[in-house]
Amino acid sequence: MRIKQEIAERHVLTLTVDNEAGTLARIAGMFTARGYNIDSLTVADITEDHKVSRITIVTKGPPQMIEQIIAQCERLIPVHKVTDLTDAGPHVERELALVKVSGSGDKRVEAMRLADIYRARVIDATVSSFIFEITGGPDKIDTFVALMREVGLVEVGRTGIVGLMRGANAS
Repeated sequence: MRIKQEIAERHVLTLTVDNEAGTLARIAGMFTARGYNIDSLTVADITEDHKVSRITIVTKGPPQMIEQIIAQCERLIPVHKVTDLTDAGPHVERELALVKVSGSGDKRVEAMRLADIYRARVIDATVSSFIFEITGGPDKIDTFVALMREVGLVEVGRTGIVGLMRGANAS
């Protein structure tokens, strides 16, 4: 008898929630209590009256686990809507990173050349270092950071992923 193994898939979930103290803790606590991992988490106020926030969570798991996560999130009181962007269709994902690189001579020139190729902007410069700002998909950021390791990477700060459905409809 063969046991079917389910493959963990990456999913981008968006939750529209009440913007109140404890909401994020309740959602993160639900993930923790059930042993689900969060690969990326972003939260921002999205309404003019500051009453609603959007949480974007990137997680991995087999389809059954993702269905459980969605169902459990939907049951939480401050949650208005949960959307699995991965299953919903074409969507856009972006992330911002600040990347500090230190070096001189050829390494400095190479860092600038790579930044130009990846459309990273210099937002701070000294005679011995740069801080680059780069936006794009997670793979682009990962690749840029890996290349900067070769020329003097010092530090990286990343925002986490945000995503929206393509087209005129809201997710």
